[in-house]
Amino acid sequence: MLFCCLTETMGNYKIIPIFVPHKGCPHQCSFCNQKHITGQIEDVTPKMAEETILKYLTTIDSARNFVEIAFYGGSFTAIDLKLQCSLLSVAKKYKDSGLVHGIRLSTRPDAISKEILDNLLDFGITDIELGVQSMCEEVLEQNHRGHNSKQVKDAVSLIRKYPFKLGLQMMVGLIGDSKEKSIYTANEIAKLKPDFVRIYPTLVFDNTPLAELYKIGKYIPLTVEQAVDICRDVKAVFDKNEIKIIRIGLLVTENEARDNLLGGPYHQSFRNLL
Repeated sequence: MLFCCLTETMGNYKIIPIFVPHKGCPHQCSFCNQKHITGQIEDVTPKMAEETILKYLTTIDSARNFVEIAFYGGSFTAIDLKLQCSLLSVAKKYKDSGLVHGIRLSTRPDAISKEILDNLLDFGITDIELGVQSMCEEVLEQNHRGHNSKQVKDAVSLIRKYPFKLGLQMMVGLIGDSKEKSIYTANEIAKLKPDFVRIYPTLVFDNTPLAELYKIGKYIPLTVEQAVDICRDVKAVFDKNEIKIIRIGLLVTENEARDNLLGGPYHQSFRNLL
């Protein structure tokens, strides 16, 4: 059993991460190989999820911290509904017990519907994160995202009819991207008024379409200096609009992930460079 050994901490928040690598996603985005990014090869099962929750709860004081279970990776609401519900049932059990106070998941803008959101509400989901990545149509197309900016806006509009907290994720340095396009994306995301955002400079992992372009010189990733310059201006957009930024830069923790990182502006403490 392989899980990324990470308890993400934000003040008095303790996040128990459960990785669902590339499950349910109908597309192969240029940058994506979730199994290498998370360092997890096995597909998660309800039993594995419960073991992970119990493992982390032995180190967390639920009375002194806000504890959240987070389903990361893949496109959670696009996975088989039976598996989706079985994983959520495990999380809900610990939320109902009071040992866990929130449940978050990440998914795609085109994997949101009223039926999906009704189901998430029944299972006590508190936070939904959408992988937006860009609001520029040409960047979305060139990176094979499989959705457009209108679908992002439609998904946000629908989620806002529910009591979920909403997070939006964006990337800088994608194929066809530029500093100007990244700032445009940040401004478009700010207009949607998410509760929080994440900003990820694009990294090149092996066994991805991006890696093939990188190997033949048709994709040149940002340097750390270039990524810092762009992310500093993107951060300024969110700061101006009083939107909380909960992460800048991908954290690569497992040997499996590090060994498959081919290039890009990786820094273990990227945010501290801004």
